[in-house]
Amino acid sequence: MKSSLYNGDCLEYMKEDMFVGQVHTTITSPPYNMNLRIRDGKYVSRAKEKNKISTKYSSFSDDLTTEEYYNFNKEVIHHLLQISHLVFYNVQFLTGNKRALFKLMGEFNEQLKEVIIWNKINGEPAVQEQVLNSQYEVILVFDKDNAIARKFDTATFDRGTLSNVWDIKRGKKLNKEHGAVFPEELVEKILHNFTKPGDVVFDPFMGTGTVGVVCNRLKRWFIGIELDEDYFNFAKERIEIKEKV
Repeated sequence: MKSSLYNGDCLEYMKEDMFVGQVHTTITSPPYNMNLRIRDGKYVSRAKEKNKISTKYSSFSDDLTTEEYYNFNKEVIHHLLQISHLVFYNVQFLTGNKRALFKLMGEFNEQLKEVIIWNKINGEPAVQEQVLNSQYEVILVFDKDNAIARKFDTATFDRGTLSNVWDIKRGKKLNKEHGAVFPEELVEKILHNFTKPGDVVFDPFMGTGTVGVVCNRLKRWFIGIELDEDYFNFAKERIEIKEKV
């Protein structure tokens, strides 16, 4: 199935309303703001330090202020809810984003339908003393049409067969340049249980293209956007290889 792939700022594309009326489900994971840290009780950027946490993006420093990070994600979610019926928004609570994420959950409380816990089985060792190891991430599920109810109107799973805690190991590194990725099993679980073949799936933070790869395999149409040119080219190659199979 042919995918539609775009290299650029997802907000610029979404502001043009070019995807409205096309998308059924969004599956995505925004930047985590990993280079905003705490030092002496104050937020500081570590993007230019040798021991910076994140080296994922060559075109994005991943160190917005709390307010900037909040406003950025607020605008993204706002547009996604204009485009998509369901939004699966994968995030991890970290020092540089947790206050903004808590605030976002309040801002969109009327569209927040469910919170899924992604248990990665093994906790990532804490980088400092007296800090808990991080073993889970969350998937915030937004529903444009019927968030007040817990029932998913288009779900395909049977009663009592799917919980809101998913035990799935983290994705493996693809190569030295592209680190651990969104696990394909996680994307498969969403697609199998909340979509059907022929549905259009959107990922505005495409990264290495894992959502698109799985969509091709499971016969869903895919629209993806990626800001970083290196990541876009890598994702495009991965997805197009699967399209030829």
